[in-house]
Amino acid sequence: MIISASTDYRKAAQRRIPPFLFHYADGGSYTEHTLRRNVEDLAGIALRQRVLKDMSSLSLETTLFGEKLAMPIALAPVGLAGMYARRGEVQAARAAASKGIPFTLSTVSVCPIDEVASAIDRPIWFQLYVLKDRGFMKHALEKAKAAGVKTLVFTVDMPVPGARYRDAHSGMSGKSGPIRRMAQAAMHPFWAWDVGIHGRPHDLGNVSDYRGNPTGLEDYIAWLGNNFDPAISWKDLEWIREFWDGPMIIKGILDPEDARDAVRFGADGIVVSNHGGRQLDGVMSSARALPAIADAVKGDLAILADSGIRSGLDVVRMIALGADTVLLGRAFIYALATRGEAGVAHLLELFEKEMRVAMTLTGAHSIADLGADSLVPDSLRGIS
Repeated sequence: MIISASTDYRKAAQRRIPPFLFHYADGGSYTEHTLRRNVEDLAGIALRQRVLKDMSSLSLETTLFGEKLAMPIALAPVGLAGMYARRGEVQAARAAASKGIPFTLSTVSVCPIDEVASAIDRPIWFQLYVLKDRGFMKHALEKAKAAGVKTLVFTVDMPVPGARYRDAHSGMSGKSGPIRRMAQAAMHPFWAWDVGIHGRPHDLGNVSDYRGNPTGLEDYIAWLGNNFDPAISWKDLEWIREFWDGPMIIKGILDPEDARDAVRFGADGIVVSNHGGRQLDGVMSSARALPAIADAVKGDLAILADSGIRSGLDVVRMIALGADTVLLGRAFIYALATRGEAGVAHLLELFEKEMRVAMTLTGAHSIADLGADSLVPDSLRGIS
């Protein structure tokens, strides 16, 4: 077991929320090999300790797409985040804004774009899938623009949903799912009162806004399954690139050739990601994929990375492996489920402290100083 602040929040979240929600966030696809590799491979990267470097001046600040970030972290898009705390997306966005970093709203959020964007004083990011219903995509993009969204995160590694067997076992899916979820909620009275009763409406806010009627949790999996498009190709993104005049990030890149294709397409950034081990089980961890991708496209676009990041040390590792910024997913969801906005803010404080210790003891005065020299070469065997 890898011990970290997010591990403690994970344990607390498991006690606090119904099992169907815990396992939906916690689980991966198939036998979850990639889910485990994401954490283990990244934790296995050894930092190179340096001393007597006069570290009295140290900065975690960075700039991405003209936006100043207090540290190279953004909160990742997580579907149904509003089920983990009362109006959870709003709480998480407030915590991110208070710490000077971006929050990314999922297509399948509980809270709609308008509600989240109006809750904070900095622009949110918005994540979108390529869906068969192009009308919904256009509607969502127009709503995002109207809400002041500047940065679009386009998820491309989900033309079909991965097989997530935990969901069937937990009650998230399956014929008896609704009854099982109600029974679980009754066994978690705090969640039932805080979210189940006072966190309504429990629907997909962005989808309901488009359809004109509620799209509840019972419709969630069916709606996604019917709308993902296995025919997706780069040409299907061209109209979006023309429509969207802000930064556009392609999320779900694991191969250097796909990264080069993103450059040719005109993307402003990519996210090196295997969807947190929730799609194709058995693929490389993000930590293993990142160095070769950085070698291929570093400097041509911004490189972000996610999957397996559980601590500030992991952030430093990812930056040293070639990322410009990282996205946190599960780590912030566990904190959100446990203590809401305060939990996410506390987690980010811990990440910041861990990063400062790591940078001080690797002799990195700034984010730009982190690179291959910050790592022990032997620990990279099998990574690059």
